Amino acid sequence: MSYCLNPNCPNPENLPFSERCQSCGARILLRERYRVTKSLGQGGFGATFLAQDEALPGEPSCVIKQLRPSGTAPHVLQMARELFEREAVTLGRIGNHPQVPRLLDYFEDREHFYLIQEYVHGSTIQQEVKHSGVLTEAGVKQFLSEILPLLQYIHSQKVIHRDIKPANLIRRAQDARLVLIDFGAVKNQVNQTAAMQSGQTALTAYAIGTPGFAPPEQMAMRPVYGSDIYALGITCIYLLTGKSPKDLEYNPATGEVMWQQMVHASDHFAQVLAKMMDVSIHNRYQSADEVLRALEMEPYLDSLASGLAAPSNIGGNPKTSTGVVDGTAATNNSSTSFSSAGVAQVAAAIRARKAKAASSTAVRTRKTNNRVFTPKTANSASNSRKSYSQKSKAQRRLNSESLLTAYLKGRRDFALHNLSLLNLQGSDLSETNFHSSKLEKINLQNANLYNSDFGRANLNKANLRDANLSKAYFNHADLELADLRGADLSYAHLSNANLRGANLCGANLTGAKITPEQLALAKTNWMTVRPNGRRGLL
Repeated sequence: MSYCLNPNCPNPENLPFSERCQSCGARILLRERYRVTKSLGQGGFGATFLAQDEALPGEPSCVIKQLRPSGTAPHVLQMARELFEREAVTLGRIGNHPQVPRLLDYFEDREHFYLIQEYVHGSTIQQEVKHSGVLTEAGVKQFLSEILPLLQYIHSQKVIHRDIKPANLIRRAQDARLVLIDFGAVKNQVNQTAAMQSGQTALTAYAIGTPGFAPPEQMAMRPVYGSDIYALGITCIYLLTGKSPKDLEYNPATGEVMWQQMVHASDHFAQVLAKMMDVSIHNRYQSADEVLRALEMEPYLDSLASGLAAPSNIGGNPKTSTGVVDGTAATNNSSTSFSSAGVAQVAAAIRARKAKAASSTAVRTRKTNNRVFTPKTANSASNSRKSYSQKSKAQRRLNSESLLTAYLKGRRDFALHNLSLLNLQGSDLSETNFHSSKLEKINLQNANLYNSDFGRANLNKANLRDANLSKAYFNHADLELADLRGADLSYAHLSNANLRGANLCGANLTGAKITPEQLALAKTNWMTVRPNGRRGLL
């Protein structure tokens, strides 16, 4: 089917290969390349559609967001144009993250504004809960271990999502990673006054968000980073109970959600959830990092990640893809679910930590003049934090054999790990997440690292000679003095990467995102293939 984008069209549905709408006569192909096949959702500010890009081989699917200004006066159109361009730039910056849909294009056509975004195949976590049931406490902690670092990244870009909810979190079918969608680009505007007063950038002057998931300050048009923390807390309650906010009771005196009697959770986890959902922004966690610290999850991120879900064919139903945008899903009996494999790992990690903490306390207790003295509480806490940090680093350390074994068993997430000096020469580690990992002097010569994530990783003096790094992600990575001779970096994302002294002689940079300034800092020769596909020094 071909779908007409004219907002006033009485019958937008047309035959598959139509050139003009049979009802209103409008052109079907947008920009002579995008053919809309169905509507995904509409709101007061715009509409969202599923489309095919007929200008590319295979006609891949994409998502079109159409901004529809509420008026046609020149000043209204100019304001819409400015806001649209500003938000397109913001989306383009955020979309560099592998867990955020990429912005593919944006333009104005017939006084309407369009954003073209990556189409994400998979199931929402809302669909997962409806199909497979609610999660345990360990399952929700697994979920948080994956979404909180993503939220840290979004907030570091001075962006407030404002609509975190189960329908906006997709478990991507390709790699089983969570992807956060619907940044409301067609609905946002930057509130400069709030930014000046609070030091934060609030991305709306309207009360936008989903009732029940949006906290009071957001509905009062004063969103802050902590507003996303509140919405994430409500999402956790949904994962634990299967109930949406409209099905929950609220304390009439305080406005707080009354969820405690419905959830089976440890006292500590319940306290964390309660603080995430505190109606007072001053009492709530201010950042995703604070939630991670409160959950004491940093030492166990590797064990949690290994228990993250993989796509499963429950009940023998054939799996198909689901595309979700703006909270609207198109589903064909597909399901992915959280694995329970991480439950035992989490429990074992917590028991180990308690045992080591008790042992550490016993060692610190000292005897002097036949009397026992125990360090004061403050010193004990300080020592505990140091011991905690040391254990965290130790637990994230893997050797070459254990890493390769984990990869062969299906694990693809090694973010935040210390992998320096490992010998992984010739290994197949394609589509692996090494985000923010320490990889100094690692040997990855001839390794297959296709489409892997090295964002913010430390690859100082790494051996990447002749490695397959096609479509790899190196945003803000440190590649100083790295050996990349003969490496395939075609279509790699090297924006903001440090290439000082990196050896790119003979490397293939066809289609790579890299600036001339970055190349000037690296070593190149006449065999280096430039981003334009030509060899040479210039």
